[in-house]
Amino acid sequence: MKRLFLCLSLLYLVGCQESTCNNILFSCDFNNIKYYGEESFLLEGTFIHDSLKENRYDRLPALYKEIVREPVWDLSKHSSGLSIRFLSNSSIITAKWEVLNNFSMDHMPDTGIKGVDLYFKNNDKWQYINTGRPVGFKNEYKLVENMDNELREYKLFLPLYDGIINIEIGVDSLSYVKKPERNEKKPIIFYGTSITQGACASRPGMAHTNIISRKLDRDVINFGFSGNGRMEQPIAQLISNSNPIFYVIECMPNMYPPDLVSSNTIPLVDTIRSKDPDTPIILVDLFTSPLTTLDKNAIRGTIEMNNALKAQYDKMIKNGYNNIIYLESQNALGTDFEGTVDGVHFTDLGFIRYSDFLIEKFKEFKLIN
Repeated sequence: MKRLFLCLSLLYLVGCQESTCNNILFSCDFNNIKYYGEESFLLEGTFIHDSLKENRYDRLPALYKEIVREPVWDLSKHSSGLSIRFLSNSSIITAKWEVLNNFSMDHMPDTGIKGVDLYFKNNDKWQYINTGRPVGFKNEYKLVENMDNELREYKLFLPLYDGIINIEIGVDSLSYVKKPERNEKKPIIFYGTSITQGACASRPGMAHTNIISRKLDRDVINFGFSGNGRMEQPIAQLISNSNPIFYVIECMPNMYPPDLVSSNTIPLVDTIRSKDPDTPIILVDLFTSPLTTLDKNAIRGTIEMNNALKAQYDKMIKNGYNNIIYLESQNALGTDFEGTVDGVHFTDLGFIRYSDFLIEKFKEFKLIN
């Protein structure tokens, strides 16, 4: 009988794993769930109005389809840095979402690429609860249950390397979902590369822009474009209209050869300054990869790239530019070289260390309290 019970239990767990809930910790029953759509939650991580976009969860306006290069446009359909925030008194929180590409990579978990991450406000700090694990284009996942009916504030981070066609929040049939008040603090704008976009976080909440957003309780807007963060004019023009507290430009991994740094850095700053003459702009140099320990070409390339950026910075300072900050990132991931998955892209450990490094620098530069 014990063996029979064990076999039946294993069959039940496997059945749950293969069902739409894909979750062995909770029941697979979604019958008493009521779903709420976009009218019931705030979308954060963007300053572009829904009416200007092809899809609510895009990162660029629709008109940019004819302005930016095709890879930039395609990557802008990924929802990196976006989150939805809502209030609910439900005993259960579920999510139902559909992704655009059902994309996968060999060095990043599907949970980071196309999963969702739920947090809640616990004593004025955002605390992680659970991750919605994707199984395909259409997903439904029970994130937490068996709670009391206290009204709580939640934040759900959206996929880093796939797009969202639609997302809904599910609660028990006797409860509700509603929008919280909008955060009136000025946002931080990040413009950069695959690392900025979130490669290779294990789940969306672990990308550094999302970590910083939680720790500072402030909107952080992510213009990371994998392999395509090149300090280009269309993006400079767009972010110049965002009215942030400051800008963080971390494009260096995509700026090879150094001539590209020399040709694009000052025009990027000039474009931002034409609309936003005083807001601080942080230029982050090329972080030190573990490869530079032994690879002579990597060592030489890093030095050349950072010299090119420093030369442009020095030129701007000499010519009277204000509030331009050059940020050396040599030890941003620590000194043990354990912060990447492939010598370049960050693990969760790398993202935690990098976000802590940046927040410390923001305070050092008196950009935040």
